[in-house]
Amino acid sequence: MGVTIRQIAEAAGVSRGTVDRALNNRGRIRPEVAERIRAIADEMGYKPNQLGRALSMSRNNIKIGVILQGAETPFMKEVLKGIQEACAEVDNLGGTVLVHKIEHQNAEDVILAMEKMRMEEVRGIAMVPLDEERVKREIDRFVEEFRIPVVTFTSDVEDTKRLCFVGQNGVQCGRAAAGLMGELTGGKGKVAVISGYSTNTSLSSRVVGFCEEIARKYPGIEIIGPEYCFEENGRAREITEGIFKEVPDLDGIYLTSHGEEGVCEAIAGAGKAGQVKMVANDFMGRNYELMREGFIHFLIGQDARIQGYEPVMILFRLLFNGEAPERAKIFTEIYIRNEYTIPEGRH
Repeated sequence: MGVTIRQIAEAAGVSRGTVDRALNNRGRIRPEVAERIRAIADEMGYKPNQLGRALSMSRNNIKIGVILQGAETPFMKEVLKGIQEACAEVDNLGGTVLVHKIEHQNAEDVILAMEKMRMEEVRGIAMVPLDEERVKREIDRFVEEFRIPVVTFTSDVEDTKRLCFVGQNGVQCGRAAAGLMGELTGGKGKVAVISGYSTNTSLSSRVVGFCEEIARKYPGIEIIGPEYCFEENGRAREITEGIFKEVPDLDGIYLTSHGEEGVCEAIAGAGKAGQVKMVANDFMGRNYELMREGFIHFLIGQDARIQGYEPVMILFRLLFNGEAPERAKIFTEIYIRNEYTIPEGRH
């Protein structure tokens, strides 16, 4: 019997994922660690049989489905790049990845996409879910009745039988935003919270983390909202304009989702650029430009590529190698930038 990745991981004292990245030259890994893992694999006589696996996959017609909600937002377009990278890897080994894009976030569309993929005989589904009972029931039904494992990404529904989640720790992101806002406002004043969808747990957990940390550390801050813009700039502008009418002495805005341009248009229209402190998310779209113009004071980023790439590869390893994920929640790193840390040449 050949040497397995698990055996190499135990010998090297690292995770199976680290071994996989070292042997396949993908993902971030320190060069000295990768070199040591490859040396251990050679000593143990590890011989990857990719051709054999590819032939086996081809015979079994193994398919993986991906359901991407909010597909037209700047963040999800970056996530899609990671999905496409994983698609190419799976395709090289004889497998197939079917991607279904949903423009907005809609429970009925998600359920229809899941059923369509079941009819296409997918063996696993990676999906952006919604925190709605009928979606959660459908996830459990797919896992229990159809034996189709489900991996959630960017947004989670942990009270289901999903295999695991890949994405940002939303509560921790919200806490980070609270710390930044507290420093920007001196720990006092009125701060509005604008989010995308209440049913998107990635966004709702940011709201929870923000509100909890503000209450704990900055009791002098009064929170307005949250209001929901459905990640549309037009709706975000209308909400912000309405908040200014109700709260003319607003000190800050925490935006958890896409809708930055709309919020900034309202700030400009009210003549409050630079006065109203704004914390937003993700290093894409026009966010760097809006930061340079003084509208956004801090951006909190995440690894969009990994959130698209890793869910597909988790299912790949499970279905093709019998390798289960190491954890139920695989969190990506949280990054923070201001106008002084914008990468050169980025707009």
